Amino acid sequence: MADPRISPETRLATYLLGAALIICGSSINSAAATLCVNPLGRRGCFNTISAAVAAASPNDTIQVAKGLYPEQVIIGKSLSLIGQDQRNTTIEAKGLSNGIYIDGIDNPGLSNVLVMGFTVTKANFEGILVANASSITISDNIVKRNDLALVISGSEESCPGLPDFETSEQDDCGEGIHLLGADHSIVRNNLVENNSGGVLISDDTAPSVYNLISGNTVTNNPYDCGITLASHPAFGGAPASFGVTNNTVYQNTSTANGLAIPGAGAGVGIFASVPGANSSSNSAINNILTNNGLPGVTMHSHTPGQNLTNNLIVGNLISGNAADTGDAATSGPTGINVFGISPATGTIISGNGITKESLDIVVNTPANVDAHFNNLVDKAVGVQNLSTGVVDATENYWGCATGPGTAGCTSVSGTGTVLFVPFGISPF
Repeated sequence: MADPRISPETRLATYLLGAALIICGSSINSAAATLCVNPLGRRGCFNTISAAVAAASPNDTIQVAKGLYPEQVIIGKSLSLIGQDQRNTTIEAKGLSNGIYIDGIDNPGLSNVLVMGFTVTKANFEGILVANASSITISDNIVKRNDLALVISGSEESCPGLPDFETSEQDDCGEGIHLLGADHSIVRNNLVENNSGGVLISDDTAPSVYNLISGNTVTNNPYDCGITLASHPAFGGAPASFGVTNNTVYQNTSTANGLAIPGAGAGVGIFASVPGANSSSNSAINNILTNNGLPGVTMHSHTPGQNLTNNLIVGNLISGNAADTGDAATSGPTGINVFGISPATGTIISGNGITKESLDIVVNTPANVDAHFNNLVDKAVGVQNLSTGVVDATENYWGCATGPGTAGCTSVSGTGTVLFVPFGISPF
């Protein structure tokens, strides 16, 4: 568990340093060869990506020319797979499980894979699936119109044929990009659109820890969140869950996700699904979270015995999102909702700018929550506390210089205690 006293900036610097080492380390190998692929197999190249992967030795680079590649690419060794142009170097996996599957389940210890420069589309399940692998980089791709096996019947969703080891993806077919049991991996600068959901980190088969989701645009994924960190039941049943911890979601744009069904998806969701689930010590930093079908940042713990602690929500721009639903329901459009039947202790909400919401921050968990240096404007409810814990909301800007509840300012509501003095007299 991360020390909550460590600042989000320090955590982020640590992750970015690790990311740089991963990228540099994966590119340095004097004995590595470069293989090539083009659709007609000309000039000594392969005509399928899968054939090049099969022929490659560990740490080789595969360069793929522009063109359409109707295949599923399964990677079980360390290598770099680089497309010439993400707009028209296309892996089309129509009728197949995934566009790209980085398979550490059947290749234990798999690490140091780079995938960049592709459009990945029309897979039955995930466009890109990373399972039980370390130090993977998924960069500068377009991942669109995947999860085609998803069946929608009224408000019910199912995904026939999904592998058994994906324990909780029946309602979304795994989303566009899925890190499942991955660690120290990077998903950066991708466009993820028109899948069932956007980017998912889960722990069905192994812990998912120290991953960085950065610089992505995640939009118009109608049936789930833009970016999801979810602790699921462990495949095989022991332990209850492996844990989704110490992951960072940084400088992404997540907009217009989860709109097809009421309450389908947040901008960023941090969830614990079953008793024993662990979604803790994660950070959502400097993201733009707008017009999603649940609150901009949504945190849920629905039963006792879950760990939803020490999560940071820092520096995000949040606007125009919807209300939460079910047992976590909020009474109107909401910026941030912290709902935890298990106490969500150590939650820090700081430096966010929240506009065009009826409720800026809602807390409903039997724990103390800190919320400081946020800009809470538009004459909304700035902080609503529905819990038995205390929300320390001192040093926020409430939309005017005279503090919450005065003319032109946002307000405080709920049954629980909200501390708000001293407050900021100008925007932070």
